[in-house]
Amino acid sequence: MPPFPAPADPTALHPMEGQPRVVLLKPLVTSPLIEVGEFSYYDDPDDPTAFETRNVLHHYGPEKLVIGKFCALATGVRFLMNGANHRMDGPSTFPFPMMGGSWTDHRGLLADLPVRGDTVIGNDVWIGHGATVMPGVRIGHGAIVAAGSVVTRDIPDYTVAGGNPARVIRHRYDEKDTARLLDLAWWDWPLDHLTAHLPTVMSGTVDALEEAAPR
Repeated sequence: MPPFPAPADPTALHPMEGQPRVVLLKPLVTSPLIEVGEFSYYDDPDDPTAFETRNVLHHYGPEKLVIGKFCALATGVRFLMNGANHRMDGPSTFPFPMMGGSWTDHRGLLADLPVRGDTVIGNDVWIGHGATVMPGVRIGHGAIVAAGSVVTRDIPDYTVAGGNPARVIRHRYDEKDTARLLDLAWWDWPLDHLTAHLPTVMSGTVDALEEAAPR
């Protein structure tokens, strides 16, 4: 009996032969403030390897960007982090203490800016071309964000959202099947088992996925 074909390699920086525009993010990122699951990728014809500096903006910490497994991020997807906030309770919004000199003596004026917490992207999320994700947003498992959207609030699991600000357009599954999909969590299946059932994962029904789940 021939050996079972090996699954894709989650450590390959460029998983698609001849397509340097596609990078897996887990082997790319170095910042301790960014966590990425296996096989999540970013596609950019210019320089996808600059994802940490070009696509994750104002990331001064300590809040994290957490991206799950098997996420697809299209060209120009950007994550604005909490460092982008400015004071809005006085006459000026300008961040004077950041400019250096004696102005740094007033850095306490920036210490109490609103903090929205970690930005968390679930597993199997597709974010379309040029979408912007604002600080502290949570995008649920299996969600789809339309191209050009500005995500200012949480997006539920297995929904399609779009617009500025992004709103839920439709639910991909009803409440019962969404719960079943979350319970099945196919993204955590062993790679060999996942490989054997890719047609079901990609085009099957929830019933078929349940039947294919590891026992």
